[in-house]
Amino acid sequence: MRGKVSFIQAEPYAFELVPARSALLIIDMQRDFLEPGGFGEMLGNDVSQLRRTIEPNRRLLAAWRAAGLMVMHTREGHRPDLSDLPPSKKVRGRGATTIGDSGPMGRILVRGEAGHDIIPELYPAPGEPVIDKPGKGAFYATDIHSILQHRAISQLVVTGVTTEVCVHTTVREANDRGYDCLIPEDCVGSYFPEFQEMGLRMIKAQGGIFGWVTCSAEIITAIG
Repeated sequence: MRGKVSFIQAEPYAFELVPARSALLIIDMQRDFLEPGGFGEMLGNDVSQLRRTIEPNRRLLAAWRAAGLMVMHTREGHRPDLSDLPPSKKVRGRGATTIGDSGPMGRILVRGEAGHDIIPELYPAPGEPVIDKPGKGAFYATDIHSILQHRAISQLVVTGVTTEVCVHTTVREANDRGYDCLIPEDCVGSYFPEFQEMGLRMIKAQGGIFGWVTCSAEIITAIG
């Protein structure tokens, strides 16, 4: 199966998936962002907009694992001493509660806290790399590029949250480093429906300036 090449229906045109050179990259499916009562909801966001992505991600992840393909996960967060947290990020938004403060699930966006961890439905399996990133993009201040190069990966199926922030930033970073990115639209989500729509349109604009957009069913069929 790993040597198989599949053409996946996508926009702006078909994506040529080479499973042996592909990885599934699941962005920031963390409890504080997706679970009721978490930091995301505390900020006034509708977490159901993100939770709709859980089941499509679960199906895609199960199929990807069954095919024996590479899976990676990311978590946005900072060191407990906040030494890697820029002051500008700490104060931005002028909220009463900010990164590092006590929140509904422990200290907000701090590594090792309950809210920082990945939701149970998509929890990493043994051997699946977890990239702890201090910024929005998965490539900033992490070793993900090195890991992907060592595995000879050149294609990324990118899922997770949020579409217009961490997913988009990661796709842009990956594109600049020569990776082809395929985004299943039902597996990415935003708190804001209008940002979801525009974020996907921007990825596939101008002949796929940042990547391709498809649905998870197309990918599952291709690797099945």
